[in-house]
Amino acid sequence: MKEKIFDFIEKNIPLVRELETELSKRPAISPDSGGEGEKDKCDFLRQWLCEHGIDQIEQHDAPDPRAKGGIRPNLIATIPGREDGPDKPRVWIMSHIDVVPPGDINLWETDPWTVVWKDDAPLGPRLIGRGVEDNQQGLVSSVLAALAFTEQKITPRLTVKLLFAADEEMGSDYGISWLIRNRRELFRASDMVLIPDSGDETGSSIEIAEKNLLWAKFTTTGKQTHGAHPDQGINAHLAGADLAVSLHYKLSEKFSARDPLFDPDYSTFQPTKKEANVPNINTIPGDDVFYMDMRILPQYPVNLVLEEIGRIMADIEAKYGVSIGYSLAQKMESQPTSADAPLVKHLSRIIEGVYQVKCKPIGIGGGTVGAYLRNEGIDSVVWCRINHTAHQPNEYALIANILGDAKVMALLMLGEE
Repeated sequence: MKEKIFDFIEKNIPLVRELETELSKRPAISPDSGGEGEKDKCDFLRQWLCEHGIDQIEQHDAPDPRAKGGIRPNLIATIPGREDGPDKPRVWIMSHIDVVPPGDINLWETDPWTVVWKDDAPLGPRLIGRGVEDNQQGLVSSVLAALAFTEQKITPRLTVKLLFAADEEMGSDYGISWLIRNRRELFRASDMVLIPDSGDETGSSIEIAEKNLLWAKFTTTGKQTHGAHPDQGINAHLAGADLAVSLHYKLSEKFSARDPLFDPDYSTFQPTKKEANVPNINTIPGDDVFYMDMRILPQYPVNLVLEEIGRIMADIEAKYGVSIGYSLAQKMESQPTSADAPLVKHLSRIIEGVYQVKCKPIGIGGGTVGAYLRNEGIDSVVWCRINHTAHQPNEYALIANILGDAKVMALLMLGEE
């Protein structure tokens, strides 16, 4: 059975090339990035799947008046398994259909929306174009794995659900987050979810945990005055700078635990973006704004961190006579999937057999769609073999990765190694 499935996958490189090419022809860019959304790409994918025998498909549309058709579509294709029923787990493979804009066109050697085949050492055959790796590599691999069953009349052990989600690139408010808020009945606690959207070049890293995430905007308000008379004002920039430094060092000291699952193995509290305050050098600014990216080990609840932030802000306010406020652009806590979960152990054995590597569970800095599912008690892992060209000019996907990942997914569907 395994040999039959692998033979199908290896013989269908033309199908891989066709699907990648057609998907990239239809830019699925978020309205937040100046695009029309995913409708055209989703419509094509749904029709293509039906034409190739995957016809148990449902579509869940998140309303978005900014997008084409007023929707952000989420597509689910089902391949029924032998062990099917309301009390049985399902295997989900979740990819996303949206992509990021191409960026500076002058940095591309070819048209970003026209997929180009290239074959040279040391990479071997690959496809070049926007979206071919992020996340069409995972999408195409999952479809190819499913077709190895449907076109050869093989029934997987467990029911398979292929989820093609919207809006991953801009926060998932219209994608997996919307589905969980509005279609929670789609998922079972016993389900197992593979998200083929990150990994490493060997395929050995299985992401099972994320740091808690806080992105914060801090606004400091003082009193503007002439640079020659600083005592007549309150320097918001000085207070804001002290706040940024204090937050970095005091939070790092307070939340100082280490966890070798993560790299880096500690919580990070980094000042990042800085907004302009005054246009000239000789004015003391009365307002100051900066941002922080905070990635916190899961053992620390974000509300505990926010309480400490409040205390540090109060100290700075008292020291300088300013007022300080903050708002959150991102707040996410994520429960881990256990390294001993059946999904992790089974997937590890499959990967080791296909790619001849020793797998290791890892944690990352945060920000994947896996967090939404884990917080619902659903075992989820983020894995693929990937060369990390996503969001870059001349993005590419290796044919070897697409085929190899399809084999891994097929064995996961088969329920065997």
